[in-house]
Amino acid sequence: MPQADPSPDFALPHRFRYTPRRNLFESKLLRLIALTLVLLLCGAAILWKVEGQTGGSGLVIGMSLAVLPVPLVLAAFHWLDRVEPKPLRNLLFCFGWGSCAATLVAIFANTWATDLLVSHQISGGQTLGASLVAPLVEESAKGSAILLLFLTRRRDFSGIVDGVVYAGFTATGFAFTENILYLGRSVLDGRSEGRGLEVTVVTFIMREVMSPFAHPLFTSMTGVGFGIAAMTRRRWLKVLAPVGGWIVAMFLHGTWNASSSLGSLGFIGVYFLFMVPVFGLTVWLAVWSRRSELRTVGRQLPVYARAGWVSAPVPLVLSSMRTRRQALDLARFSDGPGGGRTMREYLGFATSLAFLRQRAERGLVGAEFPEREQELLHHLWERREAVSDVLARVGAQEWQRLNPPRRPAFGYGYPPGVPPQQPYGGGYPGAGYAGPGPGPYRPPGGLPAQPPPGSGYLLPHRGPQQPYPYQPQPHPQPVLPQQQPTRQPTAIPPEGQHPPVQPSP
Repeated sequence: MPQADPSPDFALPHRFRYTPRRNLFESKLLRLIALTLVLLLCGAAILWKVEGQTGGSGLVIGMSLAVLPVPLVLAAFHWLDRVEPKPLRNLLFCFGWGSCAATLVAIFANTWATDLLVSHQISGGQTLGASLVAPLVEESAKGSAILLLFLTRRRDFSGIVDGVVYAGFTATGFAFTENILYLGRSVLDGRSEGRGLEVTVVTFIMREVMSPFAHPLFTSMTGVGFGIAAMTRRRWLKVLAPVGGWIVAMFLHGTWNASSSLGSLGFIGVYFLFMVPVFGLTVWLAVWSRRSELRTVGRQLPVYARAGWVSAPVPLVLSSMRTRRQALDLARFSDGPGGGRTMREYLGFATSLAFLRQRAERGLVGAEFPEREQELLHHLWERREAVSDVLARVGAQEWQRLNPPRRPAFGYGYPPGVPPQQPYGGGYPGAGYAGPGPGPYRPPGGLPAQPPPGSGYLLPHRGPQQPYPYQPQPHPQPVLPQQQPTRQPTAIPPEGQHPPVQPSP
């Protein structure tokens, strides 16, 4: 049965004007603008509050002096964060939260609580407010930034070092704004007493020379708690570790504030006998955690070296801060700033890949693991040719440093029971490691037929019988003395009878 022709009056529109509806709160740009406006409003409110208490000249002097230790403290946390640098947006958020939002909450809450204690005629209301109320309010306000990053930026929160770095940036911003207030007050009080310079110098020494790391030390305890929570699957530990770190932070903060009421001798005793050892222990924990991260990189990346995604020297180079710096310097020297940038990106992606695999082994990554892993592998594959030569040179140098060639006994051969020195390519310990976890892998876009000449990297799924592209030719095996019973050990072998022993490359 023939179909009827469509109506001549009906025609499709030339352009559709329908657009899908989007949730307003899902816009990242809108959330960024809103967060920035909130922090700017908090900063403006703090400046207005501080200017009312210190005056214009006190605000300028206090801000000029308070900014002096900030680069030093931030540089210390940046040095700690060199293995896997945190995103700049997270660090800026922590510093802005500490210097604006947390400080504003602390100013109003501390003032209200202290006035309440004094109005009820509680003995020692000022001391009680400084020892109990201020630690509770300030550590809660600073720790809320770490909590927000832990909940919303879980990918960028993988261990103790991350928690300490985020806590350090938050507390440094808080200390910066608080020092403006205290230094400005010292200028105003000193003028009223006729000794303005003396009071300001004493305040500067107490707050910025003797204790620039005081607030970062307190809040680092909270960061350690969240770092432990990021590394465990136990739900009870995920809750108790941050709470325990927050309690320790308040205890340290309260002890520090209370020491000012013990007199000069009591303050010095608390400073040297309690605070300095705790600070040293925290520094040791942070450095140990960073070394543990380097060991994780050296333990996880050999799987990808066996699959061919990275060359065999990569795990060795990335497991030491010294060889990382050598690779960056050599890439910058060989290829200029662009080469250094490419090498830095390669090191960052490889480190993130190692940490991702470790979290997957612990069961901390769900269904997003394959997608995230393929994304990181794709970035590494794109940069392999640009960094392979530099990594091979640095890796060979490091391997020779860790495995110096043995000298032959009596000028020829090796002593009994001593194996001959292996060349770098075949003797690399991580090339054949096939640890637990997902595998094998395929590169994006398929497998190339042959590597380009002199590329220095492994193709995926090269068989174990095939040599590595950068492996040197093995030297002849030496003849041990016990294999020639008819010769005397001290006799000089005739010329041409034994091949000369070549040193390891």
